[in-house]
Amino acid sequence: MATTDKIPAAAGDEVMVSLYEAHKKVYPRSVTGVFAKWRWFFVIATQLFFYGMPWLQWGGRQAMLFDLETRRFYIFGLVLYPQDVIYLAAILIISAMLLFLFTAVAGRQWCGYACPQTVYTEIYLWIERKFEGDRSARLRLDAAPMSANKLWRKVGKQAAWIAVGLWTGFTFVGYFTPIRELAGHVVNLNLGPWETFWICFYGFATYGNGGYMREQVCKYMCPYARFQSAMFDKDTLIVTYDAKRGEPRGARSKKADHHALGLGDCVNCTLCVQVCPTGIDIRNGLQYDCISCAACIDVCDDVMDKVGYPRGLIRYSTERALEEGWGRSEILRRVLRPRVLIYSAILAAVTIALIASLFLRTPFKVDIVRDRATLARMVEGGKIENVYRVQIMNATEKPQQYSLSVDGLPGIQLVTEPRVTIEGAQSLWVPVRLQIPYDAAKPGSHEIHIGVRADDGEVREKSVFMVPR
Repeated sequence: MATTDKIPAAAGDEVMVSLYEAHKKVYPRSVTGVFAKWRWFFVIATQLFFYGMPWLQWGGRQAMLFDLETRRFYIFGLVLYPQDVIYLAAILIISAMLLFLFTAVAGRQWCGYACPQTVYTEIYLWIERKFEGDRSARLRLDAAPMSANKLWRKVGKQAAWIAVGLWTGFTFVGYFTPIRELAGHVVNLNLGPWETFWICFYGFATYGNGGYMREQVCKYMCPYARFQSAMFDKDTLIVTYDAKRGEPRGARSKKADHHALGLGDCVNCTLCVQVCPTGIDIRNGLQYDCISCAACIDVCDDVMDKVGYPRGLIRYSTERALEEGWGRSEILRRVLRPRVLIYSAILAAVTIALIASLFLRTPFKVDIVRDRATLARMVEGGKIENVYRVQIMNATEKPQQYSLSVDGLPGIQLVTEPRVTIEGAQSLWVPVRLQIPYDAAKPGSHEIHIGVRADDGEVREKSVFMVPR
């Protein structure tokens, strides 16, 4: 419930003032131009990747699959295990630094062109226009009483929205369950409960965000809009309105000398507001609601062409460039400033470290667990024995043979079979028995090293050998 205050306006009168602004539906107008083409390029490119990648095969399996059930992640030729979470951390750091760097240089163009919220809003708006028409037609349709024409348009739009949402949810689940198997489950109507839940959940999220919430996600839910100001400075490229050139705004005849009339170049057509997906007026200056989609630039350039004025009344520029009257060359010279160099250095260091780590990684993992159910014991021949469980994870997709060895105590021996074969992308728990002569070590805990060697590397893990008193 909205909180309100009662403010006395006059003697005996009260005025109800809401502390929350009522939501007004935004009806973005369609726009054509250079930046609109770029936006659709990124829509098509990102969706070809998202929808197409699960169907791509690599060596007889899905090229990109995050198999949570078997705890293996397949990314083309890489097989990763949960122990490789450090790579995920590095990727997240790289993504964050890329976002910081790009924002410091070019503002919120990620939001305007490639953010999933923007992409699906564009897709859902395109569907809406196909069924209901452009901005003015949609306004008339929503204001009109219910009729057969309105009903089929609304129902058709909703059916198409739901279909896109469910296909998106199906594709999303296909990254975690082999998508060809998942498609078979859908066709045979034998989806598991979790698969059904996540397809519906992600489908509903896509439908709700792209169809209804739209700009509200960018304005109120996305944290990026709130902390972006920490990454902006006066040399950050943003969508700007040249107030010096445009003001005072006002309508005029195309043939009139607007300078003689005391008017600026802005004809106050409000098309820049009508095409804005977040419903703001860019002429009011930099606002956190602006996602730098440049729809207002495209439509303003079109208006300038029609009235015979130079383009660029609304353009990509910087606050400092507007204040100083700079051109493109001066803007470019301010790109390599301290914060950009710092972000670039951190990004380069983390990226190089990740690539080097992936290149130098040993293609198998080893975990050693001392068998606590079997204490140190005396065995035949007067020897002391400890039992361990060694997990070997084959991170290649071919069968591999591994040799086990041990050192760290005088006379320590590996009693079990020293060689083991593990199939590709599989793991195996190997029971290992180690023995030492009775008088080889004092009672207590002693550090040892168990080695696992393959043709392409060796891993040595530390453990302890217990000698009873």
